[in-house]
Amino acid sequence: MCWLGIIKRFAPFFLTFALGLFIASFFVTVTAPSFQFKGRNYKKHEYYRMKQENNRLRERNAQLERERFSRNADLSISLNVPPPPMPPLPPPAPIAAPRSVR
Repeated sequence: MCWLGIIKRFAPFFLTFALGLFIASFFVTVTAPSFQFKGRNYKKHEYYRMKQENNRLRERNAQLERERFSRNADLSISLNVPPPPMPPLPPPAPIAAPRSVR
C-alpha cells in the first residue's frame, strides 16, 4: 500500500518532467556540455591576433585625430557677431488723477 502512494505522487512528476524535456529538446540541446579546452597554441594565436588588432585600432585613432586637427586648423571662421537689437521700451505708466482731500 505504501508503494502505491509513492507511485501515485511521483509518477505525474516524472511524466511531466519527461514531457518537458521532450518539448525542450526541439529548441535546445539537452545533452551534457563538452568541456574541451583549447591548446596552448590557441592562446598564443589569440594573444597575437588581439595585439595586432589593438595596434591597427591605435593607428586608426591617430589618423583620425590628425585629420580632425588638420580640418580645424584650415577653418578660419570669423566669430564677430553684432549684438541683438534693443527691445522696444515699455509704454509709460498711466497718470492717476490727483485725489481730493476733504
